[in-house]
Amino acid sequence: MAFPTPHHDHASCTAEIVAHAQKVCDGKGARLTDQRREVLVCVAQSHKAIGAYDIIERMASHGPRPAPITVYRALDFLQTHNLVHKIESRNAYVACSEAHEDAPTALLICEGCGNVSEILDRHAADGLAGAARKQGFAVRHAVVELSGLCSHCGHA
Repeated sequence: MAFPTPHHDHASCTAEIVAHAQKVCDGKGARLTDQRREVLVCVAQSHKAIGAYDIIERMASHGPRPAPITVYRALDFLQTHNLVHKIESRNAYVACSEAHEDAPTALLICEGCGNVSEILDRHAADGLAGAARKQGFAVRHAVVELSGLCSHCGHA
């Protein structure tokens, strides 16, 4: 997904992410429970990464405050099914906008606006996996984080 324009209608993005998640879960026989869906919606409400405690605050603003373990379990489920990505450098999460199964992804993190975009380049991923194999290393999980400026902030 490309970086959105600064004032786009984000409601359609959130709706697409939730619909994609339901389709993925249905296809895998997994349950996108109300709690998991609500956590996903909190993550998907913005193109910026969000931490678990910020998710708790968003959920508490319109209902009972969930226990941290409940949110972390939902995030684990969503990560397992490639519906959210954890940005390790920020200890925060972003909704997955690409159907990429278990292929590695790269996250472009804008230092200006804080938005995150996801890219998938199978050739680059294959190259990294091949280089790891040559080192005798078996990759189990990979997310590449790239920081910089998006086209909107770079021209500001």
